[in-house]
Amino acid sequence: MGDTFKETFKDEALELLAELEASLLALEKAPESRKTVGRVFRALHTIKGSGGMVGYDNIAAFAHEVENVFELVRLEQIEVSKKLVDLTLAAGDVIRGMLEPSQTNNPALESRAGDIVAGLKTLTLPQDEVIAAAPEKPSEAPRPTAGHVTYRISFRPHPNIFVQGINPLLLLNELRGLGPCNTTAYLDDIPALEDLEPEKCNTWWEVVLTTDKGIDAVKDVFIFVEGDCELSVEAVSELSGPADPESHKKLGEILVERGNLSREALQDVLGKQKRLGEMLVDAGMVCAAQVEFALTQQRHVEEIQEKQQKEEAASTLRVPAAKVDKLVDLVGELVTVQAGLSQLAASRKIPELRSLAEHVDRLTTELRENTMSIRMLPIGTTFNKFNRLVRDLSAELGKEVIMTTEGAETELDKTVIERLNDPLVHIIRNSIDHGIEEPGLRKANGKPSQGTVHLSAVHAGAHVLIRITDDGAGLDVEQIQGKAMEKGLITQGAALSEKEILDLVFAPGFSTAGKVTNVSGRGVGMDVVKRSIEALRGSIEVASEKGIGTTITLKLPLTLAIIDGLLVKIANAHFVVPLSIVEECVELTSKDVAEAHGRHLAHIRGEIVPYIRLRDRFQINGRVPPIEQIVVTESLGGKVGFVVDKVIGGHQTVIKTLNKIYRQVEGISGATILGDGTVALILDVPRLVRGVEMEEASIH
Repeated sequence: MGDTFKETFKDEALELLAELEASLLALEKAPESRKTVGRVFRALHTIKGSGGMVGYDNIAAFAHEVENVFELVRLEQIEVSKKLVDLTLAAGDVIRGMLEPSQTNNPALESRAGDIVAGLKTLTLPQDEVIAAAPEKPSEAPRPTAGHVTYRISFRPHPNIFVQGINPLLLLNELRGLGPCNTTAYLDDIPALEDLEPEKCNTWWEVVLTTDKGIDAVKDVFIFVEGDCELSVEAVSELSGPADPESHKKLGEILVERGNLSREALQDVLGKQKRLGEMLVDAGMVCAAQVEFALTQQRHVEEIQEKQQKEEAASTLRVPAAKVDKLVDLVGELVTVQAGLSQLAASRKIPELRSLAEHVDRLTTELRENTMSIRMLPIGTTFNKFNRLVRDLSAELGKEVIMTTEGAETELDKTVIERLNDPLVHIIRNSIDHGIEEPGLRKANGKPSQGTVHLSAVHAGAHVLIRITDDGAGLDVEQIQGKAMEKGLITQGAALSEKEILDLVFAPGFSTAGKVTNVSGRGVGMDVVKRSIEALRGSIEVASEKGIGTTITLKLPLTLAIIDGLLVKIANAHFVVPLSIVEECVELTSKDVAEAHGRHLAHIRGEIVPYIRLRDRFQINGRVPPIEQIVVTESLGGKVGFVVDKVIGGHQTVIKTLNKIYRQVEGISGATILGDGTVALILDVPRLVRGVEMEEASIH
């Protein structure tokens, strides 16, 4: 069970660290934002508390040190500075390292943590105290005493606390989670009904609490309302044994000694809330009906809140990714079985069986769509990671760069998002290193000194288009062509279009960097990016204007698990073409072939479309039918046709990866199982087209 709690904490901590990083970057841009300071503090506080609960004492102690500094920021005793943001970002990296089991008791990590704590001390202490105060490693967070302590807590919220969106009852409920407690509500300040202002809080509370969690845990309950209340927490007794709920009577004795209450009134205060109400009635402060209504309202609010909390707790469910992947696999198997059932129903021509097959088909389609939606995540979570990359890299290169985003809510398959991180890192690094100019040069060219990298995402049918745009110097077509000739990628005097020249940046070994740095210049990057995107069954294009900037567009499928495909047949072999790139299907007769005089070109709606004969490409023997079919696709920015014997129709395609022996087969990206158990290969259209183009280029 302990390991389960630790795994759950690790997942939550990574989310909190992402929130911490985003908040720090926002705070750097707006240091005066109290709201953002609160976000940072809340993330650190939660990491500290949860880490201590599940046994990550090192994380709890380290986070406590960082949290202390931001407590001073909240109290406006120190200001937000670049150094503070740098140190806290580094602290987040250290905590991320502490979460890894392999880093347990890592001296280098502990040393780095100690350096960060020492750096934070320089921000909070006078200079002559810094050396003495800086520890070699982070000090441990204060631990609670072994025994139980009873505290007297006085909580008087500001009358306008409701306007701040804060419910004091929730804070009192949180106190109850620390141990046995009794709460007394003071209603003396409630005005007559005609003078009552519903938006104002006229009640304050005293609480007697017995807990072993320590005074810090008690104060932490009120940590976000300290500026909106009068708060007093006083220890009144300490027990060496288990907590005794009756021990809070000592507080009553103190009140009697202070003259706040008579001993008779004390018995009422220590009783139930109804007894307290009777006391108030006897004192002539309120009438019995008002007390009854207040109690009814209180019970009602508590019941509603409890119900809402249960509904909120049940509205979301954290499920391991492996279970979702298993569900997708099972849905894929169901889709295959459903295809077999539909095929059987079509062959038997039994009305009842056909009706049942259609019903199963509808349910399977709905189940498939819902299951796929579970794996869909907003791409904004990935976009947010790159703010840190842009910040650190621009500082390293001496440039001023900001990142803007658009379409962060666009959803994409979890698997695609996970495999998209590295290609985007390569592209953004290149944009900052090669694209964005230095501030002085930008000013000389009439640009603002601060450059911009813009990330956007938008749905386009069954695809998502991700664009990375910079407002830098743009790509120099002549320089690219010269470098390509120098490296032997193209022949001297080759006539290439601008698009073809720009595509050379994706060639292996190509680089325009003048010198090798730790950022670029080794000719490794964009070719890797292209292979990674194509492995996701996507495509990549580059457009640039010299002096204006560069845009790189990634076209990616929404999902990698199940796609809609067009099933075609050549002799006895079946193939699937992704339906999202299919434009239309037309006939190709022997007369059309003869009129083309051996050229693989077809006239379709007044347009000449080149085509590839898959029978020849895959060396499939057999008789060619008198009328073939051309499946016209949109690939790499142009139309390309694929000649097949027969187009069977639409097919829900469950993608199966090929054995590693067959993964390098040109033009095949995977396979699927048909309803009758036979295998159909899924065409990798971009690679097929590129393979043919390379062969023709080598011939000429």
